Amino acid sequence: MNGPERVVITGIGAVSALGAGIEPLFAGALAGESGIRPWPGPDSRWVAATIPEEMASRSMPGLPTNVDRHVGFATLAVREALANAQLGELSAVQSERFGVYWGTGVGSAATTENSYARLHAGQRIGPMTVLLAMQNAALAQIALEFGLRGPQLSVSQACASAATAIGEAMLALRWGRADRIIVGGSEAPVVPGQMQAWDALRVLARRDENAPEKSCRPFDRKRTGLALGEGAAAFVLERESVALARGAHIHAELCGYGNAGDASHYARPDADGQRRAMALAVRDGEVALAEIGYINAHATATTVGDQIEAAAIREFFSGSGAAPAVSSTKGVHGHTLGAAGALELAITVLALERGTLPPTAHLDEPGVDGIELLHGQAKHMDIDVALSNTFAFGGSNVSLAIRRHRAA
Repeated sequence: MNGPERVVITGIGAVSALGAGIEPLFAGALAGESGIRPWPGPDSRWVAATIPEEMASRSMPGLPTNVDRHVGFATLAVREALANAQLGELSAVQSERFGVYWGTGVGSAATTENSYARLHAGQRIGPMTVLLAMQNAALAQIALEFGLRGPQLSVSQACASAATAIGEAMLALRWGRADRIIVGGSEAPVVPGQMQAWDALRVLARRDENAPEKSCRPFDRKRTGLALGEGAAAFVLERESVALARGAHIHAELCGYGNAGDASHYARPDADGQRRAMALAVRDGEVALAEIGYINAHATATTVGDQIEAAAIREFFSGSGAAPAVSSTKGVHGHTLGAAGALELAITVLALERGTLPPTAHLDEPGVDGIELLHGQAKHMDIDVALSNTFAFGGSNVSLAIRRHRAA
């Protein structure tokens, strides 16, 4: 058996509160323009990064109903990623070698909430509820809609869902389990039940009455919590030889995947687990610390979470002489839970490819120290390697490493 093959990113797609497509997402991240706004629900205390209703509308192939919101977002992101990769109609053989790996944490929140509302109102629950609400609904929709018959994997690992799916897809491609995999994550958690649940956990940001769009302030001394967001992002990953054979444009090489557990607490993060995830990604990607120019941090704007991630980064690079720029983009697109690792990797890939790093929006007074926080304005900087961190409740820590692609 031949050794592992390099894996490259040839297509990217996204939909977020900043708009449909990767360009609005990246432009918003660079400019610090927030998609967070007052939530038009029953409680005016809250803010959220929401997407217009019409962008989620998508029918189920062959069945008489529309899919859940997060599934609609997923298919939009996949459609853009396939177009970005310049992949047209597939042959039967190509279809069998084209897989789908997908992550979601909450899944079909709107479907579930609507079903319980009907149940408690004494109404009949819809006959398609099981199909709409199953955790692999987005994966099934993608495979059916785009005719992809390769290997499948649905990942639900809280906020690390999409990042884990991306890492596992990379491993499958390295060893030839497929030629291409469409991979990413989607989430649509902004419904009353979810908002109340997250509020009960006391982690939602307090609404800034003067500037609601600035309510989520990662790394800032006055941060008060996270803002839930909707969205999806997708990537076409290919074995390098397959991409080169068709003359594909390569955005970056996906070179490293670190997955480490805390086994310490359901909700409180652990710096050692986060540090080990970064170390595993760096080792897997055969990356030198001095090569890393940027880290897209998980930083959700919770008091404890931001401090612990800063400590993990500080400890990981301690004594190496390396000081990568660090920023969090959740202040503009919100915390999209299981989709976070995909949306933030999309921003990280474009930052690496285009040589412009996004700042941490709404950061006026840094509330952590010992790391090179990027804030104020975007920074033009050519870098060779970047990390994207995604850390989840339950103690799941994932770090992905990407490298500027150079032909072997």
